[in-house]
Formats: sequence, structure tokens, C-alpha cells
Amino acid sequence: MPKLNVLIAGSTGYIGIQLIKLLVKHKYIKIKYLCGNSSIGKKISNFDKSLSNKKLPKIVKFNKEYLNKIDIIFTALPNGEAQKISNYLKDKNVLIDLTADFRLKKASDYLKWYKIKHKSIGNIKKSIYSLPEITKDKVKKFNIISCPGCYPTSILLPLIPLVEKKIVKLNHIIIDSKSGYSGAGRSVHNKYKNKNLYQSLSAYGVGFHRHNSEIEQTLMKYSKKKINFNFTPHLSPMFRGILSTIYIEVNKSVTQSKIRDILENYYKKDIFIRILKNDSMLSTNDVINTNNCYISVCRTKYKNKFIILSSIDNLIKGGSGQAIQNMNLRFGFNIKEGLK
Repeated sequence: MPKLNVLIAGSTGYIGIQLIKLLVKHKYIKIKYLCGNSSIGKKISNFDKSLSNKKLPKIVKFNKEYLNKIDIIFTALPNGEAQKISNYLKDKNVLIDLTADFRLKKASDYLKWYKIKHKSIGNIKKSIYSLPEITKDKVKKFNIISCPGCYPTSILLPLIPLVEKKIVKLNHIIIDSKSGYSGAGRSVHNKYKNKNLYQSLSAYGVGFHRHNSEIEQTLMKYSKKKINFNFTPHLSPMFRGILSTIYIEVNKSVTQSKIRDILENYYKKDIFIRILKNDSMLSTNDVINTNNCYISVCRTKYKNKFIILSSIDNLIKGGSGQAIQNMNLRFGFNIKEGLK
């Protein structure tokens, strides 16, 4: 089949660069436009030398006229910008957003958590929040696809099957997540200039991180009940990767093996999810530079309490790889295309 033309808006950030690296290997994709603001006229290889041998366009400022020549738009811009672009979409355009612009189903929630008034309220109902292993082929009906955040991806993949089966007590969930500093974008080096970023662990957004809204919205969708949890993110002195440690309480009749069986059965057809043996220790090193999510169910000293470990690469499974998964599902490509 002929290649689809792609525009990447926000091409020079960590997520944008990783997306380009994957898309240049995708046999059905041609990158036609790379868009940016402060880097107009530059080559993308200025930001990553590994792309110097690829035939890629120079960076240009986004122009809505480009959409006439484009099939797919990937957006990795500051929050609010994808909403503006969505207002210019043609019937043939598919927008795949890697930011938070269409993750929340109420404009009022978006304003509450992101302090920005939604600029495309009419398109919220036309969009889908798509965690590929959960949403699957439903994504084919939508031209605006919202990719989950990196932290929520690592958290929702293990929790959704368990809350859907109603085996987790919904008011006793604690989530502790640690991410490589690339998850905070290139500006992280300035924000943490005097905080020894590369040798220290930093908690941030304690109690009120924006991803709380996304996690709560999605878990309530599958639990059908109010849910209470505490989520604390941390920046770790590593470039990439996320390890989430999730503390759950279950009914006394629920065993460790039952929890693992539920997860294994739920994801038995999903090649990027691997449920490890019980009590397996996880490292981000197991998954970096892949689109995989590794999950392990671990015992504690209490019979009805367990710890779930979940690890992903924040730039791939938590970002660009997940976006390509959604694209592959939307257009009927092999789910592994561009992600091998």
C-alpha cells in the first residue's frame, strides 16, 4: 500500500525525537513535515546525531495548510496546542496526541487540573482515550486519538483488569512511581539546575500531580465505583524508564496466584505485556528501549495485601511507542510494525 504522510508537531523534544526514530523504520510511513517553534530551519540531526543519515525534512513552523497533504498528525507540544490544531483538521486527517489535551472527558476537569481553558470542547466527544491493549479496535472509529501519560500507562495496565474483576479494595490503593528525568522534558535541566538532578531522587507533585485526574477517570470507568488512591511520582537520576510500585488490598479469599492468573489471561494475546513469575524483581533495565511492559505480583507479610511492580520505558511504551501502536490499530497495520 502507498505510504501515509505524517506531520510531527513538537519534533525536537525527547518524545518527538524518539517518535522520529521509530517512524523512520515504519514501512508504511513517510515523514513529510517536522514542526517546531524555536528550531525553525534546523536539521533534526542537530538534536540527535543518530538521525544524520536519514532523509528527513528541515524543521518548519506549523501551518494549517500542511494538513491538505497529511494523513496523520502526531502532536507532542505544550498542553493546549493540540486542541488548536484539532480545530483545523480535514476529514482525512487523524490526530494522535501524546499530550494531555484530550485525555480528560470533561472540559471542566481539564481546566481544574491544567489551569487552561479547553480550546476545542466540541472535539472532546470525537476523541478516544486509547491505551491500546485495553481499547483495541475501538480506536478505528476515531480521528482524534489521545495517548495516556507515561505514569498512568505503567499504573493502569496492571490495575484495570483487577478493578474490573472487583478483587481490589478501592479505598486502599497506594501508588509510588519513579521515572527517568526525560519524562519532564528538556526543560528539566533548567528546573533542577541547583538540585543535583543527576545524582539525587526527587519527589514532586505530591498528592496533586496532574495525572491523578487521568488515573481516577479511567479506574472509575472500569470499576464503576468511586475510587480512592494516593499517587506520588519521583524523578530518578536516570535518563529513561519508569518503575511503579502499587500497593493493593484484596479480600482474604484472593490469592497471589489468582491475581497473576487474571493478569495473564487478560493480556495473553498482547505481545507487549509480559506477566512475570510471582515475586519477580523488576528493573527499568528490563524494558528500556522497548515497547514492553513487565508486571510482577509480589507477596507481603500480610495475606490480603500485595505489591504489584510495573515497568515501562517512558519514552516508548509511555509515549511514542504507544502512539505508534494506536496508529497501527487505527490503520490496520501489524501491531509490531515500527516497534520491533
